[in-house]
Amino acid sequence: MLSAEDIGALWLTLKVASLTTGILLIIGTPLAWWLARTQSRWKIIFSALVALPIVLPPSVLGFYLLILMSPTGIIGKLTQQLGIGTLPFTFKGLVVASVLYSMPFVVQPLQNTFSAIGNAPLEAAATLRASPLNTFFSVVVPLSKSGFLTAGILGFTHTVVNSASC
Repeated sequence: MLSAEDIGALWLTLKVASLTTGILLIIGTPLAWWLARTQSRWKIIFSALVALPIVLPPSVLGFYLLILMSPTGIIGKLTQQLGIGTLPFTFKGLVVASVLYSMPFVVQPLQNTFSAIGNAPLEAAATLRASPLNTFFSVVVPLSKSGFLTAGILGFTHTVVNSASC
C-alpha cells in the first residue's frame, strides 16, 4: 500500500511532467519549425544548444542550473527583479530545469517531422493563398500528428524518469 508521502511524490511527478510537456510543446514547436526550415548559420548553434542536455550528465546540468538560478546568478537576479523570487528548490525551478533537460526529446522529433513534410504541401497551400499561420495549422500540424505524439510521449516520459531518479 502506498503511503501519503508516496502518493504526494507521484502526484508531484505527474504535475511536473504534465506541465513540462505542455510548455515544451508550446516552446518547442516554433523552435523545431525554425530549425527545420531555416538556412541561417545560427541553426548549428541552436541545434547544439538544444542537444546539449543529451550529452551533459544530469549532475553537471543541475549544478550549472543551480548556479544560474541562485540569488546571485543571472537567472536568479532576473527572476527576483521580475518579482518571481528565487527558483532553486521550488516547484517553478523544478519545471524550468525539467523543460531545459527534456527539450531535445521534444524538439528533435518535431524537427524531423517538419523536415520530412517537404516543400510541396506548403507550396500548394501558398498557391491557394493560405497565410503562413493558416498553412501551419491546416497543413503542417495534421501532417505532423505522429511527430507531436512522439514528442509528447518522449518529453513526458523523460521528465517522469528523471524526476523519479532525483
